Amino acid sequence: MDTILKARVLIVDDDKLICNWIANAVTELGHSSFFSHTLAEGLRKIQADSFDVVFVDVRLPDGSGLEIIPKIKASRSSPEIIVITALGDPDEAERAIQTGAWDYLEKPASFEAIKIPILRALEYRAERKSGKPPVPLKRKDIIGNSQKIFSCLELLAQAAGSDANVLITGDTGTGKELFAKAIHSNSARAKRNFVVVDCTALPETLVESVLFGHARGAFTGAERSEEGLIKQADGGTLFLDEIGELPFLIQKRFLRVIQEHRFRPVGGRQEIESDFRLVAATNRNLESMVRQGRFREDLFFRLRTLIIELPPLKELPEDIKELTAFYINALCKRFGIVPKEASPEFWNVVAEYQWPGNVRELSQALEKALLSAKDEPMLFPKHLPTYIRIQVARNSFPTNPAGAAAPETRPRVPNEPPQWKEIRKAAVSEAEQRYLKDLISYVGEDVNKACRISGLSRSRFYTLLRKSRPDDGHRPV
Repeated sequence: MDTILKARVLIVDDDKLICNWIANAVTELGHSSFFSHTLAEGLRKIQADSFDVVFVDVRLPDGSGLEIIPKIKASRSSPEIIVITALGDPDEAERAIQTGAWDYLEKPASFEAIKIPILRALEYRAERKSGKPPVPLKRKDIIGNSQKIFSCLELLAQAAGSDANVLITGDTGTGKELFAKAIHSNSARAKRNFVVVDCTALPETLVESVLFGHARGAFTGAERSEEGLIKQADGGTLFLDEIGELPFLIQKRFLRVIQEHRFRPVGGRQEIESDFRLVAATNRNLESMVRQGRFREDLFFRLRTLIIELPPLKELPEDIKELTAFYINALCKRFGIVPKEASPEFWNVVAEYQWPGNVRELSQALEKALLSAKDEPMLFPKHLPTYIRIQVARNSFPTNPAGAAAPETRPRVPNEPPQWKEIRKAAVSEAEQRYLKDLISYVGEDVNKACRISGLSRSRFYTLLRKSRPDDGHRPV
């Protein structure tokens, strides 16, 4: 408790009465209080000194207190943050908690309402300091040091230290499997199996056999008993990739497996056990699927004990150069070629492009660039895929070119905009078709190479190919 007695509390608020009110509560608890009346001043103090707790107002003369929460958390002392505001707003409260705030208080708050979160936050910090020193994370191929990646790594560390179910969400290509592997390799189960189940590739007629195994003679062709993937994960980690694609009829049976860790193989007479740890991932909105009756609510609640939301690459501009350098070096080693330099123009294009396919698209684009460059020592924009250069070039032009006549504006009743899901579906479909066109152009008819480069299973590749060629039954061999 000695650490608690020496606690330092910073109050960032332009209302001096509120500052004094909170300071009185802090002093009554035996701690030291300090003031700042702007965000800029508060950040300077946080970066120059150490604090245990920071109270920060939402609306300040030079900006929103919510905007600097990541910077406060990333500071040397990483203080606990209590957000205060005169205008209660549920959206603000949600955003404050999502960005790492300890608590959210409305003004005016009573002495007790101020004291309780201070005490709890300081008790939490004292317990953390008295515990064992943190073990460095094994973060193989997880690149980046931005605040968003740091927040995800904090959750990864929490997940690795327990056996709780984990749900990893994020767009395609954001590194969900990398995080799942890192949870396993940092856990007590690291020496046992890490079993991947690609739910998009499970054959509908054999899904139960693949997951649960089967007894000899359970169905035509079952000449011997086979162990299912769930049993193979005994003592290790079972990773269900794209769990949103798990057939609805299987979800109920799988829910019982999560609860009991017992199941009966297809055609089997006795139940068997599997001590697996479950990690699941999805690029779908499971909450929306639950509302639509396409995903079981009870299974969703079981999965989300701990949620790690991976950000898209476009939200990690500070990590893009480090990621690009990492993949260039890794690919040069893989291809057995001398490491290449990148021109300033190359870096500009990489930084300007939005990367809708995220890290996976980045690595594939860099692979194409290296193959195009061949023996050339320097990478230039011309080595990148054409569609990337075109998109960056188009984005460089203003919406209304100089000299163009401004369109005549007339009052009109606006048309009703389409639903968001329709716009999103159309955008995803367009991106998929553009990507497949470039992929097929690059690999010709080598499906194995296409699947290796894209990371798609063979069945998923054919499904996307059929969608992009609705009138063409031709399949590459």
